[in-house]
Parts: sequence; C-alpha cells; structure tokens
Amino acid sequence: MIKLLVIGTVAYDSIETPFGKADNVLGGSALHFTNAASFFTDVGIVATVGKDFNLSDIEFLKARNVDLSGIKIDDGKTFRWEGKYGYDLNQAITLKTELNVIETFKPHVPGDFSEADFVFLANIDPVLQSSVIDQIKKPSAVVVLDTMNFWIENKLNELIDVIKRVDMLVINEAELREISKEHNLVKGARKIMAYGPSCIVVKRGEYGVLMLNREEIFLAPAFPLEDVFDPTGAGDTFAGGFMGYIANMGNTSPETLKQAIIMGTVMASFNVEDFSINRLKGLNYAEIRERYSAFKKCLQFGDITLE
Repeated sequence: MIKLLVIGTVAYDSIETPFGKADNVLGGSALHFTNAASFFTDVGIVATVGKDFNLSDIEFLKARNVDLSGIKIDDGKTFRWEGKYGYDLNQAITLKTELNVIETFKPHVPGDFSEADFVFLANIDPVLQSSVIDQIKKPSAVVVLDTMNFWIENKLNELIDVIKRVDMLVINEAELREISKEHNLVKGARKIMAYGPSCIVVKRGEYGVLMLNREEIFLAPAFPLEDVFDPTGAGDTFAGGFMGYIANMGNTSPETLKQAIIMGTVMASFNVEDFSINRLKGLNYAEIRERYSAFKKCLQFGDITLE
C-alpha cells in the first residue's frame, strides 16, 4: 500500500533560459513532485495524459516503488506548457499553455490509494482538489495543498473552501499575499491559518523557505549553487522532498517538519541543475546525504559570547 498520494499534472514542457533550451521535455506538478518524493517513500500518482504521452519515459519511477496505475490515458493531447526565463530566474514568462486533456480531467482515486497516510494536492482546480478529499477514506490522513495565482484570481471562494479542509498549505510568497491580502508574510500566514491549516510553508525561490505553525516560525535559506540552469518544477520538487521525508518519518512533529524543509530544499537544489526531471532521474542517495550534510553545515553557528 502506498504511503503518499499525489494528484496533479503530468505534462510536456518547452523551456528557454539564458543557459539553454529544451523542447517537449517531461514536466508537470505531479511528475516533479513524485521524482523527488520517491527517494523517501512509496508514492501513487493520480493524473491524466493524452495518447501522445510515452509512458515508457517514466517507467524508471517503478524502480522507486511508484505506482503509476492512477495515471489515466484520455483521448486528446497531453497538457503542454511553454515558457522562458530571463536572468531573473524567479520569474517565468508563460509563452503558451495548452490544457488539452486537463480541461476534462476528473480525478479518480483508486481504492488502495484512498488509504494513503499522506495526500498532496498539487496545483489543479480547487473544485477537483475538494473532490479528491471526498475520496480519501483514512480520517487520519495528513492532507497538504498547493495552488497558483490563476485559481486565486478565478476561484478564490472555492479555494478557501478547500484550504479549510487541509492540514497544511504549501505556496509561494506572491500567492500567500494574494490570498491573505497582507503584504507581511507572517501576518498573511497567520490569517490563512485561521481558516484551519495548522502549518503554512512559504516557498521564496532563491531566498529560501518560511514555515509557520501555531507555536513557532522556522526559516531556511536556499542551498547556495554556482550553476542554475532551469528553475521549472523547483517548487514541486521541494514539495516532493518535503512530503516524501514526512511520509518516511510517519509524523508531522515540529522537528520532522524542519528536517523535511531542509530535505525539500536539497531536492529542489538538484532540480535546478538541469532541464526537466533529468538531474533527479540520475540522482542517488549518496549525493542526497552529502548535500544534506553540506547544507546543515552552512546553517550551524555557535552561541554568542558577549557579556
């Protein structure tokens, strides 16, 4: 039985950055998430693709105990996104979006998937996210939500209804400000927690991550890199590392959440070193442990000795 369920998109991306270009490469929130999470726990994906999608391209995930049976092949073409980045890699410019099979996507959670201990609702229509929660059979399941500005601007009421039903929210700082109508991130997070979530994780790109729960605030910087080629999917990869580690530990204690944020940051740092899912596809545990240790060393310092 899977421990972690993810619902999101599997896509083909065409990406241009100042450091190169890649056409028709694998992407999508669920795929980036799973590529990271599968290093730590058993994952099941619920998504849709078109008949043009080559499932053999993601067969490698089965070796990491990923269950792909929740991916439905529908008539039509796979969701496609085309974008480019300038030297400010925090901001993607969308050139083209083709929803294709996503337009009629109605997620169905297979019976065994519905018993997962942890559920991640990646960026899709909040109405569909709510329908997935309705299909989760385990009352103790930890449900975590992601979203994007499109749904905030077009389906805010539906989104807030879903936020009220989840345990944690993982979003970027612009989205938090847009939902809360607060410029200050701490105030905004507190405002959103009043809806129900016990924890808010704010992705801040190259500036790291901010986490707030009802007891404390935790900050982590981004891992310092010399070479960044493609930030596409970094947020979903962070979420995958974050949720994969939590599922591996089997709890959401404050210490586990902090470690999970560092692990998510580590996985995102690998993601940006190449286009698409390429860097994580060839990643191994030794590299993950080495970077986690290096990151931990960056964050250590002694007590002050002033009198």
